[in-house]
Amino acid sequence: MKSITDKAEVSVDFPDKTYMGAFGRESSFDVKVEVDEVLLRLIRTGGERREIAGHPHCYLLADLLKEIGQSLTSQEPLDDASAGLTISPQDAWSGWVS
Repeated sequence: MKSITDKAEVSVDFPDKTYMGAFGRESSFDVKVEVDEVLLRLIRTGGERREIAGHPHCYLLADLLKEIGQSLTSQEPLDDASAGLTISPQDAWSGWVS
């Protein structure tokens, strides 16, 4: 498990109910690469324990990372620290999916 350095907010909408949760610096995350998918988990411990897990398959994850990379390159950096954190989606993904 690794600490979350920023935050994540998630929601799941069903026809008759919505579930929402926030995961901040007191939370952690886990990523495991499996044969044909990736397991992504966010876990908040303490008083209101919450956990969310997602299992995107490899090509969906590749498409998501590509779109995130394209969106990030089309806007200004969030702050000075993030200005140097550039990597192309192809570089991030190369070698994993052939």
